Amino acid sequence: MDQFDCVVVGGGMVGATSALALAELGLTVAVIEKHQPKAFEPSQPFDLRVSAISLASQHLLEQMQAWQQIANWRSCPYKRLGVWEHEQAYTEFSSKEIDQPYLGHIVENRLIQLSLWQQLAEHQNITLKCPESLITLEQSADAVNLTLSSEKISTTLLVAADGANSQVRQLAGIGVTGWGYSQDAMLINVETELPQQDITWQQFQPTGPVAMLPMKGKYASLVWYHQKAELARLVNLNNQQLQQEINQHFPTKLGNVRVIDKGAFPLTRQHANQYQQGRVLLLGDAAHTINPLAGQGVNLGFKDVNALQTVIAKAIGENRCWHDPAVLANYEKMRRKDNLMMMTTMDMFYAAFSNQNPVLKSLRNIGLATVNKMPILKSKALAYACGV
Repeated sequence: MDQFDCVVVGGGMVGATSALALAELGLTVAVIEKHQPKAFEPSQPFDLRVSAISLASQHLLEQMQAWQQIANWRSCPYKRLGVWEHEQAYTEFSSKEIDQPYLGHIVENRLIQLSLWQQLAEHQNITLKCPESLITLEQSADAVNLTLSSEKISTTLLVAADGANSQVRQLAGIGVTGWGYSQDAMLINVETELPQQDITWQQFQPTGPVAMLPMKGKYASLVWYHQKAELARLVNLNNQQLQQEINQHFPTKLGNVRVIDKGAFPLTRQHANQYQQGRVLLLGDAAHTINPLAGQGVNLGFKDVNALQTVIAKAIGENRCWHDPAVLANYEKMRRKDNLMMMTTMDMFYAAFSNQNPVLKSLRNIGLATVNKMPILKSKALAYACGV
């Protein structure tokens, strides 16, 4: 039976990054994944699933030698973030306020994963097991024994990076708390009439927010939050009909668009009751899912990776047993409070802008206008969101 220092279940963005981060510490790592990411060709249309990669996440991807390839393929930097409900309360955040060249990049999830996989394949400490599936796990005092679809392996640390419906989390007996929101979200890839802009924006409307994420060239990813029944109607429209709906409901600053692709997904919040069960640790969506209003989902997952690498590197540097469950417990201590604070902040933001009470609407627009006049507060909030 093959033995590894660490096994990562899930080879997505967070799982692949965690495998590289641990392998860089000299640990032997196996990655268990069912599907290999599709290869990239410049002629391919943009994927629907994209992420707003923060500066901190970019730095981590640079550390893993994955960022340059992503930049060579396609990504779109943005320097400004606009937020408003009424035009008179428009608030804009700029990279200049934190002395950075940009706030982040909009990147397709698959391209991030694919670049990381290139690094996984080249790393001598990493074994890729794909296609492969986890069947069962059994913990002992000093190891976790895994039964896979084609073999059995053993590890001293098991990292669950297998998403919101984590099988590892379920097999480890870790429960979750959470709920679904009253709205769903629709992702729409469009070709834009206007030239590429250096801004991403979000407008809060009575039916829910609408947002624009700039993509490379004259393209954009639109996000449309709405009640479930209405989104079910919109997603079944043909592209020309949906284009007419966009022109009616999105801000005029968007300009005319041509719909290329679309898809809808539910909005949920979920938080694991604990991130650790013995030698099993949860990272990324396996530990927490968040309202995507501020695009912090994968960025929180990358923060998890950075924390885990820090905890284990510190233990190795101090000549301690890095896989002792007492040492691994420091990972949850580093991450749980920060994740919970971000999740709660997004929920408060979502609730505040979903309420159509006239008094509350007036207060929140006054609040946005006030924030726009407080550069110190703006820069601190922006720096925290960007991770700098």
